[in-house]
Amino acid sequence: MDNLFGIDGRLLELAEKTERSCREEFDEIESVSSFNGQKVLKAFIDNRVSEGCLKGTTGYGYGDIGRDTLDKVFAQAFGGQDALVRHTFVNGTHALSTALFGVLRSGDKLVSITGKPYDTLEEVIGIRGVKGNGSLADFGIKYCQVDLLDSGEPDFERIKEMSKGAKVAYIQRSRGYSLRPSLSVETIGKMAAAAKSAKPDIIVMVDNCYGEFVERQEPLQVGADLIIGSLIKNPGGGIAPTGGYIAGRKDLVEHCADRLTCVGLGKEVGCSLESNREMYLGFFMAPEVVANALKTSVFACKLFEQLGFRTFPAAGEKRTDIIASVCLENEENLTAFCRGIQKGSPVDSYVVPEAWEMPGYDSKVIMAAGAFTMGASIELSADAPIREPFAVWLQGGLTYPSGKTGIILAAQEMLAQGLIKL
Repeated sequence: MDNLFGIDGRLLELAEKTERSCREEFDEIESVSSFNGQKVLKAFIDNRVSEGCLKGTTGYGYGDIGRDTLDKVFAQAFGGQDALVRHTFVNGTHALSTALFGVLRSGDKLVSITGKPYDTLEEVIGIRGVKGNGSLADFGIKYCQVDLLDSGEPDFERIKEMSKGAKVAYIQRSRGYSLRPSLSVETIGKMAAAAKSAKPDIIVMVDNCYGEFVERQEPLQVGADLIIGSLIKNPGGGIAPTGGYIAGRKDLVEHCADRLTCVGLGKEVGCSLESNREMYLGFFMAPEVVANALKTSVFACKLFEQLGFRTFPAAGEKRTDIIASVCLENEENLTAFCRGIQKGSPVDSYVVPEAWEMPGYDSKVIMAAGAFTMGASIELSADAPIREPFAVWLQGGLTYPSGKTGIILAAQEMLAQGLIKL
């Protein structure tokens, strides 16, 4: 391994040994990536993507062939009847909020069957924040949750019980700011089946963020009715500069489109401006980019386990999303790790991350993200709330060589400060 960054020779030797031990995991990741790449290519071919699709529209966007064809490509690749892919979704939370408000009505009940949802959804639902701000609760939508078992597994009996009176069963695929396991597509299928055994017409909605193209199947193929995600995560391939998607049952996607624009216009309006080419190209590249992020994750977990830290998932465990958590034990370790990641970034490498009061979170958050797209967590980034257990959530890596270097520099920063020993 070349040493252009002045890395301690002992650490470099450990990294080389670690990388060699990753071959079995890397082979499986590459196999899945190859399958998903073919799946995406077939969706492009079957839906006759043309050069004209890459051009944008202005104004109302009537007859935007690029926008409408991209919806079909996403729907086919993800196993859905329809999709709503738009650059006007500002982030994943916006797409999730649009879906929730799109299908829920006053008096309905939402049940989260993976426990408390991600921090930024708490105010959308109305379990945190000021009353009267337009949350689901303000519109008379009831909320309850089924916590995961202590093992991190779903509580299937409780899911059946709580789904009986609910309109939507909500599943968060990734771990969020917790140490519980992310969910496999197989497990999501079992959860969907449990909910529907109690109430056959319940809508199973999956926050699919960080999970796209990690496995050979997506949640729509095992019983979910809607999946939602962000284009500055997996499906944007590091190229889409913004946006999100909702995919699944056609009638439900149409309801979501009515919420995003307005009733009666739905998917028929909304110009694409100059966004089409980047969204198409990003989606085409996504399976390969996701594979790079997964390899970076496996390498990071193996390296930091050898340095004495716990990781979730453990180094040899199967990946079901691109996120890995490293339990760094205290704020000093956590801060040094994030600063090392920043030093290995292609953009803003000279910036020193500091914890701050980030909108939507209830704790100070430190973020290392020297990315081409602000906040893009398919690019190598690390972030954490400053609270127990002082775990950092690591994700992304557009290329494996750059991701690996970022991880080594995080360890180097800790070593330079005397926080770890070799």
